[in-house]
Amino acid sequence: MSNTSQPGQPAQSQPPSFDDIPIAERESPITPPVKSRSTSPRLWFGALFAIALLAAGGWFAYQWWLSRGIASPTPMAASPQPTEVPPKDDRVLNHFTYPEAPQHELEAVSADGGIKMRAPAARAFKDMVAAAGAAGVVLNPLSGFRSIKEQEQVYFEVKAERAQTLEQRALVSAPPGHSEHHTGYAIDIGDGNVPAVNLSPDFDKTAAYKWLSENAMRFNFELSFPKGNKQGVTYEPWHWRFVGDKQSLDTFYRAKEFKQENPSSPNP
Repeated sequence: MSNTSQPGQPAQSQPPSFDDIPIAERESPITPPVKSRSTSPRLWFGALFAIALLAAGGWFAYQWWLSRGIASPTPMAASPQPTEVPPKDDRVLNHFTYPEAPQHELEAVSADGGIKMRAPAARAFKDMVAAAGAAGVVLNPLSGFRSIKEQEQVYFEVKAERAQTLEQRALVSAPPGHSEHHTGYAIDIGDGNVPAVNLSPDFDKTAAYKWLSENAMRFNFELSFPKGNKQGVTYEPWHWRFVGDKQSLDTFYRAKEFKQENPSSPNP
């Protein structure tokens, strides 16, 4: 049939034949259009609800775990603290052991040179005597450094003369090797204006004792055996010791830090 239109009639369009399609268009693949996907709000809500349920379940499970004590952390053992070792109690009849001062470290504190102390203590004592003298008080040195050999005579011979027991003698005099006088830091002091009370508890009624009580620490001296002292030694208001340098402090630290729960001897 001819494609020629009849006269007076419009020409009818015919679909193009395959041969009429250009080669480039015929060989290009035809890709179908991709439809865009939109996530449903219901899916989002469902996902969030599921997450909330899981979180709530986890929280309740954790609380249950804690209530059973499973989650409680195991307490760590405390690191051991260093134990303070108390001073060794090497007392004999309530008197500690003390070393004997070397002779070359001694210096005279009396006019005749017979009473001596370690040099630092001697200088401090002389300054203290001068200060007391300016106040009208006479501090009289009675006994300073004493060797262990000399202490044997003071302790044992006087004990025999007075028919005292060892315990009775120890109330007023330390056994050899246990006297503060060995150290060169201790000194017995009297009132030059009232010699009758030397080495007596009544010394604490003198002007010398009153002045010492108020001023001795300015010169680094302290009373060795006050009333009720922890060592249980009889009250000796005349017996003072120097604690003005490291060596003297180290020498007496045992007596100063010693704690006695049951004193074995009464104190006046």
